[in-house]
Amino acid sequence: MIEYFNAYLKMEQQQKIDKYRILNEHVVKGQILFTGSSLMEQFPVNELLMTEQMDIIIYNRGVGGFTTDDMLQNLDVQLFDTKPSKIFINIGTNDISFSGAFEDVLSHMIINYEEILRQIKSRLPDSSVYMMAYYPVNEVDKVPEGEWGKELFINRNNRNIPIANAAIQRLSEKYDCRYIDVNTGLTDEYGRLKKEFTVEGVHMYANAYRIIFENLKPYLK
Repeated sequence: MIEYFNAYLKMEQQQKIDKYRILNEHVVKGQILFTGSSLMEQFPVNELLMTEQMDIIIYNRGVGGFTTDDMLQNLDVQLFDTKPSKIFINIGTNDISFSGAFEDVLSHMIINYEEILRQIKSRLPDSSVYMMAYYPVNEVDKVPEGEWGKELFINRNNRNIPIANAAIQRLSEKYDCRYIDVNTGLTDEYGRLKKEFTVEGVHMYANAYRIIFENLKPYLK
């Protein structure tokens, strides 16, 4: 069953990359880019822009299930083909979800993230890069059933996420990028992602993205 799921996920991811590749042939260059994994892909940014009547263009190239390894293999489609002036990145939460020692998982992720930034600085030196903090999770109220639920929060939890955020913040300083934490308003009194904001403890509904969008506004202008 797991092998079938993984095969289906890979097929779906490749289909998204293929669709993005065609879309990239028709973009307006020099606009804003959102890129990363599912938490970016599911960001309803263009609906929020319409609601706010904001006259800016944002292209979303997030791919659900992607890790930093996957992004490195698809940088042209996910990033460079649109030639953005501003790049907002949220990648690495799926890396954090890997089993094994968290220190090893984090080290691998940071090595990959650094290579992503190195390539951006080399190929798009005039673009502004915004590295988004990882969102909090809710390991208590919305845990999925089955094996996935048991494994989901082993490393991807509110103890480790601040450690990962501190690591990418240091990386942002090394590469002269902007680390931004847009999580204000997402958490309950225990520091967990509010249960009314989340599907299964990780992914979020539009009410959460509405708050994130408000926090992002100063960086979009």
